[in-house]
Amino acid sequence: MTDNTASDILRIAVAQLNPTVGDVAGNLAKAREARADAARQGADIVLFTELFLAGYPPEDLVLKPAFLKACERAAQDFAGDTADGGPGFIIGTPLKRKSGTHNSIIFADGGKILAERYKLDLPNYGEFDEKRVFQAGPEIQGPVNFRGVRLGIPICEDIWGDVGVCETLAESGAEILLVPNGSPYYRGKVDVRHQIVIRQVIECGLPIIYANQLGGQDELIFDGASFAIGSDKTLAFQMSQFEETVNVTTWKRRAAAGAKNGNNSEGWVCSEGPMSKIPEKEEAGYRACMLGLRDYVNKNGFRNVVLGLSGGIDSAICAALAVDALGEERLRAVMMPYRYTSKDSLKDAEDCARALGCRYDIVPIFEPVEGFLHTLTQLFEGTKQGITEENLQSRARGTILMAISNKFGSMVVTTGNKSEMSVGYATLYGDMNGGFNPIKDLYKMQVYALARWRNTHVPPGALGPSGEVIPNNIIDKAPSAELRENQTDQDSLPPYPVLDDILECLVENEMGVDEIVARGHDRATVTRIEHLLYIAEYKRRQAAPGVKITKKNFGRDRRYPITNRFRDGG
Repeated sequence: MTDNTASDILRIAVAQLNPTVGDVAGNLAKAREARADAARQGADIVLFTELFLAGYPPEDLVLKPAFLKACERAAQDFAGDTADGGPGFIIGTPLKRKSGTHNSIIFADGGKILAERYKLDLPNYGEFDEKRVFQAGPEIQGPVNFRGVRLGIPICEDIWGDVGVCETLAESGAEILLVPNGSPYYRGKVDVRHQIVIRQVIECGLPIIYANQLGGQDELIFDGASFAIGSDKTLAFQMSQFEETVNVTTWKRRAAAGAKNGNNSEGWVCSEGPMSKIPEKEEAGYRACMLGLRDYVNKNGFRNVVLGLSGGIDSAICAALAVDALGEERLRAVMMPYRYTSKDSLKDAEDCARALGCRYDIVPIFEPVEGFLHTLTQLFEGTKQGITEENLQSRARGTILMAISNKFGSMVVTTGNKSEMSVGYATLYGDMNGGFNPIKDLYKMQVYALARWRNTHVPPGALGPSGEVIPNNIIDKAPSAELRENQTDQDSLPPYPVLDDILECLVENEMGVDEIVARGHDRATVTRIEHLLYIAEYKRRQAAPGVKITKKNFGRDRRYPITNRFRDGG
């Protein structure tokens, strides 16, 4: 029901859910289930996340008229549900209006859509390019009246910039701000969000509820971690990270003499809500990778996955992630030995597969590699053996994995880390083959850190076993591609701690060569790594998508030209 009688208690449910882009019917069903859950918990209103009915980000789907119509029909149908006298709701959806196509919310109660609000500040940086498909709202619209309480509804970026939406809503009489968001994860993002909201609370004097999407969408991870900051600038509630949930929070009026905005004699405080602990460092990174892999596989309809298990750290942690995300019965691990594969690698791969409980096959590649070499003997006559012959091993393995994928419908998990992808230490159509890479945005030393963490922890929601799932010998031994006798990665690359620091300076921080050298690095090494980073761009353009963990991943965030002659001369 809808009336203008002021209430002294408002129970606001925050629906931190995992929508699927384009699955309008499925997202509507999920919203209905969440509203019913909220009703059972006694909620008055449910706050959903940004563009929930469409899934976020919908990208160029927004340009398709049929998609927009499907979203609006779903919004209207859902609004009709509120005729039952249960909770009202705020939900995100794209809307096409005379002023353009907008990233919007609808506010519904009493069986009707009572208001629409349009996003004003469209982000156009990093992974965002909303200006490509949306038009900004024509003006700041005032608060909505929900059962006697005036609610301001900025949308995501509206509170991140300096467009003054929160302050204007406070001046227009808003009492609480409810903000639907689609804020992707990167390390440390929760603290960034808290600081953004605290800044707005200082400006407007109102409590702000921040509802954030959950789930994996291609490379992006939405980590949830919804929260509220009270008008006293303290954390009012904190929802869990990486977990789908509907939490009802209780808000009560109280006298708020001297409130900064000056036009409210009463304020609102949160008297009841969750206070979840946010995972730190390795746990957060591991759970983000696990969520990203699970959603990519499940949302794209793959029954199972296959990967090459080499006995090295990268494939081992990918195998652990796959079992944790999907279950042991959905992973097939394949060891593909050649003459340079060590006995240690054979044992380590088998031990890893046994610890994880997944299927393990051995497919020797001697015959296909020798067949390629024989076929090319005349063409290569008079040349020295080298990287070309080494890459034939990797490409034979890639072909075998793709054949298994084609035959059994399994998605190939590719296993290259960010350090290797940065400098091109990977083989096109070989170890780069695959549909998705859960560690694509993890530097090598981060891979080691996550492996050590997983051996002593089982993350919430994981389907894999406890205990040591990545044999310590895999973690302790020198990494090697084993493409020639006694090869190690450090034959071609600086030690990984050095390489990772240089790459983080170049990629994440866009630092110049002189600045990096000033950190204590050798100039020749820095310029060589910069050169390798640039010339490997063509490989990265053809790489599988993978989970975004850092503030600047390859593809979504860092978009450099392939043809590029610039080098930093210092």
